[in-house]
Amino acid sequence: MKKECRGQAHIVRYADDFVCCFQYQQDAYKFFGKLKERLRQFHLEIAEDKSKVIPFGKFAEENCQRKGQKKPPTFDFLGFTHYCSNSKAGKFRVKRKTDKKKMSNKLKQTKVWLKKNRNMNIHEIMDRMKRSLVGYYNYYCITDNIHSVDEFKDKIQLLLFKWLNRRSQRKSFTWDKFNLFLKKNPLPKPKVKVNIYNFRTEISYIT
Repeated sequence: MKKECRGQAHIVRYADDFVCCFQYQQDAYKFFGKLKERLRQFHLEIAEDKSKVIPFGKFAEENCQRKGQKKPPTFDFLGFTHYCSNSKAGKFRVKRKTDKKKMSNKLKQTKVWLKKNRNMNIHEIMDRMKRSLVGYYNYYCITDNIHSVDEFKDKIQLLLFKWLNRRSQRKSFTWDKFNLFLKKNPLPKPKVKVNIYNFRTEISYIT
């Protein structure tokens, strides 16, 4: 298929998830049509709600600006929302932030766990939250995403405040006392784990 394309074509794949990038729109639609045909041969169908052809990239953003439109559409891949933006120097660059659905699901899971285990030893609860945050940071702390990860950490703290105060009929913490408790038992702070500027030049088209 790549040999039939008029311009550049790339695929980024992980397990059964993939994103295809084409220089020209006609190549993208041609590939999309052939992909559907190929899947039908095996009695399979593409997930229409998760599959689409969108304008994306430097030229897509420039076209939107000329037409007085907002930025190009975003897309979600591997837990991140990819969007068009600019570097501090004003040059075009793709940026990534945590997929809102993924963040929401993780917060719901944490809420359920805290509700169920709120009467556990408080230090065991904090140890669990610390380990959970470290695991979250290891995946989501990439270039440009620290703001989203900070937001997640803040919401975890609010959940802790809520459920630690429901350990008994008597309120355990005021907000000031809770902040004092966090100073003595701090949650880990996020920092960039994956720097996209360190990627090899041959895959720089995804940055």
